[in-house]
Amino acid sequence: MLNSLSGRFLILTTVFVMLAEVLIFVPSVARFREDYLLSRLERAQIASLALLAGDMIDESLEAELLRNAEVFNVVLRRDTVRQLVLSSAIPSPIHATYDLRDTGPIDLIGGAMMDLWSHEDQVIRVIGKPVREAGLLIEVTMATAPLRAAMIDYGLRILALSAVISVLTALLLFLAVRRFLVRPIKGVISAISSYAAAPEDARRIIDPSAGVTELRAAEVALRSMQTQLTGALRQKDRLAQLGSAVAKVSHDLRNVLTTTQLLADRIELSEDPAVRRMAPKLVASIGRAVNICEGTLAFGKAEEPPPALARIALAETVQEVFESEGLAPDAADIALLQDIPPGFTMRADREQLYRILSNLVRNARQAIAGAGGEKVIRIRAREDDSHWYVSVADTGPGLPEKAREHLFTPFQGGARKGGTGLGLAIAAELARGHGGALTLERTGPEGTTFELRLPKTVISLETSQE
Repeated sequence: MLNSLSGRFLILTTVFVMLAEVLIFVPSVARFREDYLLSRLERAQIASLALLAGDMIDESLEAELLRNAEVFNVVLRRDTVRQLVLSSAIPSPIHATYDLRDTGPIDLIGGAMMDLWSHEDQVIRVIGKPVREAGLLIEVTMATAPLRAAMIDYGLRILALSAVISVLTALLLFLAVRRFLVRPIKGVISAISSYAAAPEDARRIIDPSAGVTELRAAEVALRSMQTQLTGALRQKDRLAQLGSAVAKVSHDLRNVLTTTQLLADRIELSEDPAVRRMAPKLVASIGRAVNICEGTLAFGKAEEPPPALARIALAETVQEVFESEGLAPDAADIALLQDIPPGFTMRADREQLYRILSNLVRNARQAIAGAGGEKVIRIRAREDDSHWYVSVADTGPGLPEKAREHLFTPFQGGARKGGTGLGLAIAAELARGHGGALTLERTGPEGTTFELRLPKTVISLETSQE
């Protein structure tokens, strides 16, 4: 209970209210003391008027007047004459003098605290102004014991009232906190627990309903996070199912391609010159398809295999890509150009580099196939001291905004209708496997350019362990 938000709020409220009441208590007691002293001055003035009216009174009446006024003697100054009007024996010397005519709040509080904490019955002198201008001043001597008793009685009543007010205030605030804060927070906790039990269930996403602005903002942020997480989990589930299906298809397709590869080997024995000329390309394409199927099967168990790095001539790989993509029906009017320095070599996995460039060229071909104007796909290469750079540029219409937002995300970065975006995702993953990166350099009405950057430095095992 005490460790809960409402319990701690109850304790803090009670403490703060009591602190406020203490701050009120001190000046209240000082004010009560001032009123008490002024009332004694007023009583003494009334008693002195009885003597002034009768001029002479007996000792018993004088003692009764002083007893009713609760003072020992009364001094009244009228005009310039200071006159002892009523007097009696003073039990002890005068301890202190208090002039109420021009006393500030600090002096009143200090005098009240001194009288309140003093346990001795002392005699004090009190000076004030007579009521209704009945003289210049009136002065009395009195004991502090009755004053202290009256102050204690008043203080206890103030403290009791403060305690009641504190408890009622704390209770009301406690109920208000439970109603407007604790209950909505418990609702959020319940929603989080429910969502954690089945995050794929969109019905468990929180519906913001809090009336407190800050708490509602937290609910809105939580709903956004839950929505994104649910979408990510669904996509992950779809990818897992797709991976399982692709693995099964690849297994069967690999068997079919193996048989086709055996038949292609026999085609190479044909005497027809055209067949003999096309047979090596057919065999290479079938071999590459078999490798892709085997890689897909491996992908079902792990990620892309690490690249087998070797020095390769980039122009030869680019030419293979162009020959493969040039066979497509929509590539007849597309110019496939390469701008690669003679003898340009780079360290990469030949098959994976082919897949990267093939995906980029295929995407470019599909982008400009239905576009008007000049249709050109150009591959350029350059290098510096630390990297090799290969760019694939086209003259297509550019990528739409949605494709740019999720460019390398599977099933979200498709640039054309019906596209899955897998090509760019696979190319980016293969580039990362080389320690490099695939980036979008530019896109717009003038065309699109992707750049592949591969590092020249090879990190050895000894270097990585240092």
